[in-house]
Amino acid sequence: MSSAAAFSYAPLLPTGPDQTDYRLVTDEGVDVVHGPGGRRFLTVEPAALTALTAEAMHDIAHFLRPAHLAQLRAIIDDPAASPNDRFVALDLLRNANIAAGGVLPMCQDTGTAIVMGKRGRHVLTDGADAEAISRGVYQAYTRLNLRYSQLAPLTMWDERNTGSNLPAQVDLYAEDPDGHPDAYKFLFMAKGGGSANKSYLYQETKALLNPTRMMQFLEEKLRLIGTAACPPYHLAIVIGGTSAEYALKTAKYASAKYLDALPTSGSMSAHGFRDLELEAEVLELTRNFGIGAQFGGRYFCHDVRVVRLPRHGASCPVAIAVSCSADRQAVAKITPSGVWLERLETDPARFLPDVTDDSLDAELVVRVDLNRPMDEIRAELSKYPVKTRLSLSGPLVVARDIAHAKIAERLDAGEPMPQYLRDHAVYYAGPAKTPEGYASGSFGPTTAGRMDAYVEKFQAAGGSQVMLAKGNRSGQVTRSCQQHGGFYLGSIGGPAARLAQDCIKHVEVLEYAELGMEAVWKIEVEDFPAFIVVDDKGNDFFAEVTKPVLTVGRR
Repeated sequence: MSSAAAFSYAPLLPTGPDQTDYRLVTDEGVDVVHGPGGRRFLTVEPAALTALTAEAMHDIAHFLRPAHLAQLRAIIDDPAASPNDRFVALDLLRNANIAAGGVLPMCQDTGTAIVMGKRGRHVLTDGADAEAISRGVYQAYTRLNLRYSQLAPLTMWDERNTGSNLPAQVDLYAEDPDGHPDAYKFLFMAKGGGSANKSYLYQETKALLNPTRMMQFLEEKLRLIGTAACPPYHLAIVIGGTSAEYALKTAKYASAKYLDALPTSGSMSAHGFRDLELEAEVLELTRNFGIGAQFGGRYFCHDVRVVRLPRHGASCPVAIAVSCSADRQAVAKITPSGVWLERLETDPARFLPDVTDDSLDAELVVRVDLNRPMDEIRAELSKYPVKTRLSLSGPLVVARDIAHAKIAERLDAGEPMPQYLRDHAVYYAGPAKTPEGYASGSFGPTTAGRMDAYVEKFQAAGGSQVMLAKGNRSGQVTRSCQQHGGFYLGSIGGPAARLAQDCIKHVEVLEYAELGMEAVWKIEVEDFPAFIVVDDKGNDFFAEVTKPVLTVGRR
């Protein structure tokens, strides 16, 4: 063994100066007291932590960062963007404008509340910080028009919705944030199931660490993300890590732009760094996938962050994560001057272009009357190729995971397919709470793939002949649609507030009211946007664009 290197220390993730634009939430609940040795201590009351958390969860449900909105506008202004790219971007901007009204959240899946905090050594609290933060989450989700998505396990097999969206994930660290001992800094996130489910860990080896193999690997894995998590994405890739879980955590932070100020080169102190060159190359790689902003084009990703971490010689974890069109996060801080929260954009209308729908309609838009018999609806859809844009009007049945499981049990018991699934197209979704005076709360599509296992059984029994949701589907769905004459229509993932305000005119429960947002609903829609993704001839729009070619190498 050679002699040991001299001791040196560097944080694994050394971030630079904080450039955030903050707004003051309150100056109550914080004070400065003097301690031994002339030290100053910041005291923080539990109520201050609760108030900050409630305000943060409100803001990230309704507002986005200006930089994110500017990226959406840039898609519309880019002549190389596809018509579908621009249509999706415009719809997402309109959705942001509606959500900023503070009534309808931008996405119906208002997510798991995730809070990470770094408390300086001169910050004093009552010690129950996680409880005070959780109370703020509770206040936001119970008072606002947000959805409860957290399930309490009662047994290994039985669950029940907690009715408050608790528990939250709260991770607190004893660390002077940015070198300030009298500061308490936070990252608040709301992570919906769609984007959370697109977090991946791959245990690789040293063989991956060459330019050609790395790009081949990334092309294969990034195509598999698909569109179920509502692109365009903020994509994060972490290569290396002292453990698998650290790689995944770093990817989550990077997708939230929390690590943008990392160094851009490595050193023998073994800290993490961003590889700006590889970021640009991976972004260009995604531009050429053809997946685009959900229905073909260039804008699968807004941007890419690539973080390189140290690793054990026998391990090379690679973590991939995305932040979706509901790019919900904000940083915050508590200092002697008060409680501060990142200033998000409250006037997203300034990013809207002066365009009409017609100016973005470079392709045919087919209007489909859902009041007609199912055979007539299918005959109409059969006239058009995949990727055709549709405008749907009429009744839809809404059913998702638990309802599908219950209906499958009925079929297995010899009962017939419910008539409502035979007569109507089925929309996979679950609404947020309905504000007073509205027909519906935010009501965007959920991930279609979770229902794939039911499709052949349901279609063979005469149901689910036309399905509507977000994201790509498995080959078994394509084969079933070809066999039974069915269709899968893709809805734009993300604009749940706009759908609620502009497209959904009536909502009623058909069955399983006790399931809350997982009940079977009937809704009336008007000019509901969708695309043909899988048709009755065995065509699947995503089949080609998700196939890796494995021929690309790093320049």
